[in-house]
Amino acid sequence: MCHHIKILAKNVYGTISFCENCNVYHINFTNFYLELNKEDLELFKRYISEIDVEYWETKYDAMPVKRKIVVSTIQNNLSLLFDRSEFYAFKNLLYLNTKTIKDNLTVLDIDYTLFLN
Repeated sequence: MCHHIKILAKNVYGTISFCENCNVYHINFTNFYLELNKEDLELFKRYISEIDVEYWETKYDAMPVKRKIVVSTIQNNLSLLFDRSEFYAFKNLLYLNTKTIKDNLTVLDIDYTLFLN
């Protein structure tokens, strides 16, 4: 169990933290959680940086799904799915390029389709 955890970066989708006892990075993002050592984190960052967002959005353009950017994992039956804003937020989190979280929501923070009848 990790006891000396330091939060390195945080955004509206999640956090990345580091445990000084076990030298493990903890990535908590929306609905998934990863534990990576330094070497694995660097490899994962390189993999994420090479993902072509335009390719995935074009490939699944006709699909009626919100999340079209696919990040394959080493486990064949598991992939991580992102929309464009989530993907860039995840990438910024990995590279520790995050802004301070605001306590108050703005209209742009709310992902909801509003129908005026």
